[in-house]
Amino acid sequence: MRRTPGTPRLAYELVGTEGPPVLLVMGLGMRGRVWRPQVDALRADHRVATFDHRGVGESDPAPGSFTLAELAGDALRVLDALGWSSAHVVGVSMGGMVAQELALAAPERVRSLALIATHAGGAGAWRIPLGGLARFLAVNLGRDDERFGALAALLYPRDFLRSFEREALLARMREHLGGRAPARTRQLQMRAVMRHDTRARLAGLAVPTLVVSCGRDLLVRPARQRELAARIPGARHVHLDEAGHGVIFQCAPVLAGHLRRHVAAHEPEAAAR
Repeated sequence: MRRTPGTPRLAYELVGTEGPPVLLVMGLGMRGRVWRPQVDALRADHRVATFDHRGVGESDPAPGSFTLAELAGDALRVLDALGWSSAHVVGVSMGGMVAQELALAAPERVRSLALIATHAGGAGAWRIPLGGLARFLAVNLGRDDERFGALAALLYPRDFLRSFEREALLARMREHLGGRAPARTRQLQMRAVMRHDTRARLAGLAVPTLVVSCGRDLLVRPARQRELAARIPGARHVHLDEAGHGVIFQCAPVLAGHLRRHVAAHEPEAAAR
């Protein structure tokens, strides 16, 4: 792990040595390493960077409350530390909200934007659908030994879960996800998400954008995801009807294919052809 200069220091990782630069921005309470299925799919011919948000994983604790715009500033500091003048930015869930703020504040740093299982905010957009609320509370408030079972039920549809041996899946989740982010960090992130609202600004977003919506998402209402796509001029919308909120694992090859094509279409040499 490398760390950015300045405070708070952010832990980040770079894999791949050639190809288009891609910055992956993770969601609420999760470490950057949760992007592993997409990193593994892209690393052979892309330079792929992940990082831990302030207060998460190996990054410094958050010094106080923050907004998603400030987290977007953190992402820009990671780009600076990497020496990247611009990159393809991909965000999932809360990370998709951060990615929106980044692209709105510094469009010259964003070659393309991909927003996965996320929304544009506004009144009530953050409210978790009833079907996911109990599972969300169990993930964040329950005992550690209950966490991964509740998380699997929150992220993945039942038919997908039935395709795995339960203990093998939970062991894999423990390995990849690790311990929970501190409660204080998760509370601060939730407050920032509740204040998120880019709706009035998205009409001016000129960055090539892909929006991936998930039809069986229990955390972000699919209608809010489709609304996000409709608000961004020229956005390409891909709807994965059977995907849950854990789409980056559940639909890893399909999602990686969409990301790969989106990045390739918006590389400078592609635009010149």
